[in-house]
Formats: sequence, C-alpha cells, structure tokens
Amino acid sequence: MSAITITRAPTRKRRTLAAWTSDQLDLIVTPALAIALMVMLVTVWTYSTFDPTTERILEPDQLARQMWQQLLLAFFSTVAVVVIAVPVGIIVTRGGAPRLKNSMVSILGLGQAIPAYGLIVLFFVWLGQGALTVIFALATFALLPVLRNTIVGLEQVDTSVIEAGRGMGMTGLQSLTKIELPLAVPVIIAGIRTATVINVGMASLAFLIGGGGLGETINAGLKLNRPTAIFIGAVLVALLALVFDFIGGLAQRYLRPHGV
Repeated sequence: MSAITITRAPTRKRRTLAAWTSDQLDLIVTPALAIALMVMLVTVWTYSTFDPTTERILEPDQLARQMWQQLLLAFFSTVAVVVIAVPVGIIVTRGGAPRLKNSMVSILGLGQAIPAYGLIVLFFVWLGQGALTVIFALATFALLPVLRNTIVGLEQVDTSVIEAGRGMGMTGLQSLTKIELPLAVPVIIAGIRTATVINVGMASLAFLIGGGGLGETINAGLKLNRPTAIFIGAVLVALLALVFDFIGGLAQRYLRPHGV
C-alpha cells in the first residue's frame, strides 16, 4: 500500500504543475514583467539627470497625451480586427464557403509580409494622414491572427457535440452561438491577444503620418541622441502591450466555458 501511495503522489503533482503552467503561468509572468519594467522606468526617471532637451521631450503632459493616443489607436484597431475577422472566419467555415478559407488566409499572409512602415505609407497615400488612417493600417496588418484562430477554433469543435445539439433540435445558428463559438472562445481570444500586441507596437509608427503616439518621443530621442528618452518611450510602449496582453489573458481564462 505504501508503494502505491509513493507512486501516485508525484503523478498528482505533475498534473497540478501542468494545469498551473497552461492556465495560470501567463497571468503571473506578464504582471511580473510589467512590474520589473515599471521599477526600471521609475529608477531611470528618478536618478537620471535630464538636460533641457530631454526635459522637453519627456514633458509629463506630452507623454500622457501620447500614451492616450497610443492606447486609442491600439484599442480601436483591435476592435476593427474583431468586427471584421471573426464574422469572416465564421463564414468561411460554413457549408458553402470552405474553398475561400485557404485563399483568404494566403492573401492576408501576404499582407502581413509587407513591412509595417510600408503598409502605413500605403494607407497614407490612399487615405491621407491622421489617426483613422493608422487604425485602418493596423487593422489590416493584424487581421490574420484573429481570422486564422477563429477558423482553427471553430474547426476543432468535436463534430459529435455539434451533431448532439442538432439532434436536440438546434438550428444552425443556435448550434453556432451555443456550442461552436463558446468552445472556440479560448482559441479566438488567443488570436485577439496576438493582434492587440501587434497593434500596440505598430501604433508607435503612427507619428509618421500625423497619428501621434509614443513614437514621437522615441523618434525625438533618436534624432537628438537622447538615450534616456528612447528608453522611457520604449518602456511605456512595452507596458501598454503587457497591460493589453494581461487583460486578454484574463478574458481567455474566464470567458471559456466551464470544463474546457
């Protein structure tokens, strides 16, 4: 009996560790990284000596404005991605449209192959300067992860579960909304998290066409050779990305159906 006890205890421990790693580790690592970056930011801000040029670049009201612009650009571009990519992903997994799936993924893959700078410039030529142009460019660049994950999430739902729902009298729409989409939520949100982080980073290029954002601070630091300004601007961008990613992690963990 003692031998059985010794054999089973490590198995339970391994299972607990596996569950912890898959479900909770990212919700611990992301805040830890954010705290570490925040400590570095506060340390540099407190103990660095700023010359007048650096003080102008890092003027607090200006940084607050740029952070707000960066946040809005990332948020609205991600909303646009979700509004477009999730319905399209649903359509191409329905009965009459699977042949569109591969071609759409391939086309969007080619779009992602275009450098971010080039994509923003192309949209600038088409739509002119401003935040709206940046939002369209960011949404285009980040469509692929959400579309691909929507397709994968819906296709991995067990067909026997869908057939059981149909056997209970569910229509196709009811099966989609009550079975397929809830079971695909973790995969879809994983794609949205990826798109959000992409959008936060790419929003730093918005200043190129008058869209604002923290890229203004980073660019000013580069042009005027102020490493402290570059570091602070880059850390603020990273912190925004980590915050968005953490919120996505919470959604991915708590919006999934129970037992999944």
